[in-house]
Amino acid sequence: MAGRYKAYPKYMTADSKWLDAIPAHWKVTALKHVLSTPITDGPHSTPIFQDEGIPFVSAEAVSGGYINFDKIRGYISEEDDTLFSQKYRPQLHDVYMIKSGATTGISAIVETNRRFNIWSPLAVMRCKKSYNPYFLLNYLRSDSFQKSVQLSWTFGTQQNIGMNTLENLTVCFPPFEEQQKIANFLDHETAKIDTLIAKQEKLIELLKEKRQAVISHAVTKGLNPDAPMKDSGVEWLGEVPEHWVVCCLKHIKGEDKGSFVDGPFGSNLKSEHFVDNGDVYVIESNFATTGLLDTTKLKTISTEHFETISRSETTEGAIIIAKIGARYGMNSVMPALDKKAVVSGNSLSLKINDKAMDVQYCHHLLTHLKQEGAMDDGVNVTAQPALSLGQLNNLPFLRPSKEEQQAIVNFVQQQEKSLSSLILNAEKMIELSRERKTALISAAVTGKIDVRHFVVEQGQPQGAQG
Repeated sequence: MAGRYKAYPKYMTADSKWLDAIPAHWKVTALKHVLSTPITDGPHSTPIFQDEGIPFVSAEAVSGGYINFDKIRGYISEEDDTLFSQKYRPQLHDVYMIKSGATTGISAIVETNRRFNIWSPLAVMRCKKSYNPYFLLNYLRSDSFQKSVQLSWTFGTQQNIGMNTLENLTVCFPPFEEQQKIANFLDHETAKIDTLIAKQEKLIELLKEKRQAVISHAVTKGLNPDAPMKDSGVEWLGEVPEHWVVCCLKHIKGEDKGSFVDGPFGSNLKSEHFVDNGDVYVIESNFATTGLLDTTKLKTISTEHFETISRSETTEGAIIIAKIGARYGMNSVMPALDKKAVVSGNSLSLKINDKAMDVQYCHHLLTHLKQEGAMDDGVNVTAQPALSLGQLNNLPFLRPSKEEQQAIVNFVQQQEKSLSSLILNAEKMIELSRERKTALISAAVTGKIDVRHFVVEQGQPQGAQG
């Protein structure tokens, strides 16, 4: 940072545990002295939400310095808005900071004249005319201020910083014109970083789409582009290689009675059956939907209770399928475990006929079928959607030769490795870009770098006009 930008010619000690040296002509003060009114917040009561009306903003809509009106909590009535506005009515260039919850410390600025209102998790700051609200916004996002927030908040049911505590935190400000120059500099430079981040995020999205497209094509079309094709007779499979067998899921499962089972019903597996360090793991649907399995976090039951629900046993190499919820149908393959295991009531366990089928091929084909909507027909929709064994038994499936399945799996693994490496590189670039953005903001608003002579490139917009 210092190599590209010059430092100020003269510094002084800030006399603050949050700041070290600052430019000699800057001022250190408490946040409350920057504001035209005491810090306030929205109503602490819960309004009645409706389908339309006045947008009601809370913590989830605040991120990246802006208010995302696509993520508002809901809409309130004209009457509630009038009532809540007796305490606070939003104005252009008000600055908000989340003061409670997991995202405490994140801030945003009002850049619209539209009518809306806010809830109590947001602290409101309104600058005096001699202070630039965009400079304040960036100062709130600096490392030094964020550390002061983190060391000042308290914990109850969640982290929280009181408004009295917040307004007494230390800030430093240059003269007004310099605030404006710094705000313009940061608006311009962080916009370039944001553009780079957006490009990398788009690249990741495209790479993930390509990864799934490659997998889907391989498991439904094979690896030989010249292979004769036939109509599968199934919408979500389309044309498949002529020599492949089109069958149903029930034709590829194992031959033993427990090859395709669901979890225990209702009262057969409840919280009262779980014990610490039991002899048998309980595999839940979050493994099916994420592929992540941490045995230290798994629920366990005793051997005695296992004997009463042993029909739901699952083993290494079984495919665990999410049975209930919005992500029903997603699946993962069971690894080797150091204990026996059963599936919970929200999961299914499928053991395939490994003489004819490769489990990883089945995993990838099931994922493709889920994404194509093949499991949607016949889903039991009650309180939440649920799959049934009968429905899945009749799910159309494909059976290439075992050798061809293994070749497809090897190809898919190579493609996944290559594409995952590109995704990881893009994610690292995003992380580094965000770190650079934070460092740049922190350096500019605490006077580590001198940007008073910054000039916006010709044709570039000058944002952050406070």
